[in-house]
Amino acid sequence: MEKKEEDAAAVRSAGDAVRMVWEESKRLWGIGTPIAVGTLSMYAVSSISTMFIGHLGNLPLAAASVGLSVFATFALGFLLGMGSALETLCGQAFGAGHVAMLGVYLQRSWIILLASTLLMSPLFVFAEPLLLLIGQDPAVARAAARFALYILPSAFAMAVNFPTAKFLQAQSKVAVLAWIGIAAVAVNVVLNYLLVVVLGWGLPGAAAAYDVAHWVIALGQAGYIIGWCRDDGWRGWSMDAFHDIWAFVKLSLESAVMLCLEIWYMSTITVLTGNLDDAQIAVDSLGICVRVSNELGSGRPRAAMYAVFVVVAEALLIGLVCMALILIFRNDFSIIFTNDVNLRHAVSKIAGLLGLTMVINSVQPVLSGVAIGGGWQGLVAYINLGCYYAFGLPLGYLLGYKFNFGVGGIWSGMLCGILLQTLILLVVVWRTDWKAEAAQASSRVQKWGGRGADEIKPLLE
Repeated sequence: MEKKEEDAAAVRSAGDAVRMVWEESKRLWGIGTPIAVGTLSMYAVSSISTMFIGHLGNLPLAAASVGLSVFATFALGFLLGMGSALETLCGQAFGAGHVAMLGVYLQRSWIILLASTLLMSPLFVFAEPLLLLIGQDPAVARAAARFALYILPSAFAMAVNFPTAKFLQAQSKVAVLAWIGIAAVAVNVVLNYLLVVVLGWGLPGAAAAYDVAHWVIALGQAGYIIGWCRDDGWRGWSMDAFHDIWAFVKLSLESAVMLCLEIWYMSTITVLTGNLDDAQIAVDSLGICVRVSNELGSGRPRAAMYAVFVVVAEALLIGLVCMALILIFRNDFSIIFTNDVNLRHAVSKIAGLLGLTMVINSVQPVLSGVAIGGGWQGLVAYINLGCYYAFGLPLGYLLGYKFNFGVGGIWSGMLCGILLQTLILLVVVWRTDWKAEAAQASSRVQKWGGRGADEIKPLLE
């Protein structure tokens, strides 16, 4: 095992604080920028496909919107959450010098996520009766069900992609995520133009372009790991991947519940407001999962604490800048999505809520990243359940329907739930005993590490 690094120096003066912020910012932006590019590339694939489909007519657009916002988001939330267990385990194992276990964790996660995708496949296959059950228009339900079936292969791609991304992030090998993401977006644009515009395949063509783009990401990342990471965590296929797999499933499920409660929460606005288009806001946590898990795993509690403080402050600043831009261009930015004057006017009326959402959502994902990095998924799942579904959702329904505030009321109530969750997480982070967390991380690495690197026997050399 590698010798542990010394913990970060204590901040005792303004000069120390400036140096700490500068050094921590360089680390966080170095990790976070490529991760942000890779993450935005995945969202760009959905957005580009929707843009091409939008020129096919209202019914195809409605079908794709329902398919992507309901079924793709369901798969995204669950699989991304299940894969987030690797952010805790790989990050802390890498920080502690147990590099050989990273490949084993990756294989365990692949097994669990692919099996989970197989189990959720009936949701895509029998999408039409499910959509009719929640009151969707029959014509839209029929078209959306076909589109959901077409994009099922992308769910299996996500099952491969999410663990590989966490594996690479834990080691700060993040540049490859950005380049592969950019390549996938380029492939998606070319295929959409060829299949939808030139060949006129319509929804099936757009779905095929969507699926291929996701598989470009999945196979690109997996190929990079297997081909170029043999000395950095990948030691070949191993039967150790099946060792203690049920305990791994438990941690994966805790991560999935925590993240699903967040991702599905804002999607509920779409259900509550009928056919209103919901613009999903995704703000990257700028590598905080990696920084916290690495520092805790290496036994550096003060460094982990500094990482949290710096990224929360910088994320809040980014959120305020975004809110200012939204308010300045409140009457103009919606032209990107629609030419309808009435819809653009309606969007401008709730631009203030959007700006406030961006401020709160700039801090909230960072705190969730801290939770994942520290292995607190179970605690945060309970916090999310109470704040989102016991408080925010009922309040939104009450304001929107009982007090007739409409979409603004629903959004305001749900935003209150996010704000309450953010405040609770801030208190939890503020009161955290980082030395105890570092000790617990070391214990977790020893428990999950199993055999040493020399004892791990690959199935294939």
